[in-house]
Amino acid sequence: MAMKIGVLRETAEGESRVAATPETVKKFVALGAEMAVEAGAGEAAGIADAAYLEAGAEVLERGAVLSGADMVLGVQVPDVKGLPGIKPGTMVTGIMQPYAARERIQGYADAGLMALSMEFMPRITRAQSMDVLSSQSNLAGYKAVIDAAGLYSRAFPMMMTAAGTISAARVFVMGVGVAGLQAIATARRLGALVSATDVRSATKEQIESLGAKAIFVSDVKGIEGEGAGGYATEMSDEYKAAQAALVSSHIAKQDIVITTALIPGRPAPRLVSDVQLQSMRAGSVLVDLAVETGGNVEHARPGEVVQVHGVNIMGYTNLSGRLASDASALYSRNLYNFINAFWDKDAATVNFPADDEIVVGVKLTEGGAVVHERLKAA
Repeated sequence: MAMKIGVLRETAEGESRVAATPETVKKFVALGAEMAVEAGAGEAAGIADAAYLEAGAEVLERGAVLSGADMVLGVQVPDVKGLPGIKPGTMVTGIMQPYAARERIQGYADAGLMALSMEFMPRITRAQSMDVLSSQSNLAGYKAVIDAAGLYSRAFPMMMTAAGTISAARVFVMGVGVAGLQAIATARRLGALVSATDVRSATKEQIESLGAKAIFVSDVKGIEGEGAGGYATEMSDEYKAAQAALVSSHIAKQDIVITTALIPGRPAPRLVSDVQLQSMRAGSVLVDLAVETGGNVEHARPGEVVQVHGVNIMGYTNLSGRLASDASALYSRNLYNFINAFWDKDAATVNFPADDEIVVGVKLTEGGAVVHERLKAA
């Protein structure tokens, strides 16, 4: 019997993405899956219900989608109360925010669901096409620069005119993961003078390869477990002090600052203090991509733009979702690539080997219990 995959309409405030597009629905149908999409699921991303019907899916109300599904796909998956009629054993796949939502994850376990958290995808070669953090962070880094340019009251590139020369904007990117690298590239394309820093010394070459200036603490031990799994971890106290001194001298000269530093399972590190804000000139813009986990910038507020000491601090959440069409296209392909990698063509269903590195990485709950080692240890 063919596997039935349901696609939810997002209910989280401000969430405009959708977990499947007509493109991926067609691909799932070609595998042999039966697809059911909740009515209006793609509306915020500019996808009409008719497009899903044309791709081979049924378009149903939420109860009908959930009651018949073997797997449910979502972006920000709701808690069990938001999944009425879902049956035990159903696989629920999406962005789970496991560390911040332990009660919700326990609720999935209590309901007998298999919760699969896409942001826990291991950063290994064969999982690159499934990595939702990378695909969404790439768009977030781009959008951070575009939004900053919209708020900034001056031009980005240097302009030489008969009336005089306009200096190029100075952009400083703090944290050079996927979002930071895209922010550097985007700011460079707009003509800004770009500099960047990171606690991981291995990123220096990446920064310079994009034409930006690398700003690094030297002769001080960096972070503990540098680069483990592709992520930064907690910095040493000595490094924090040296970094703060370096940033303080550099940030006062900047027009745009974009912060992207995140540590999985911990509050975001504070990178820009009130004192440092005071050193910046009026009209400068800071974009805090870590605002939802405590923020890199003092005074940043989720979902708001605030002005402190004449400096604009942008705390927009879900920046990738502000590019709903592209974000949905990439996210839905990540989900398809993940499911397709474990698809049993003969049985027309998915088969997740219990000892597979990817499966172990993303599986949070199974058989009525929380099974992920990182969550059990937290």
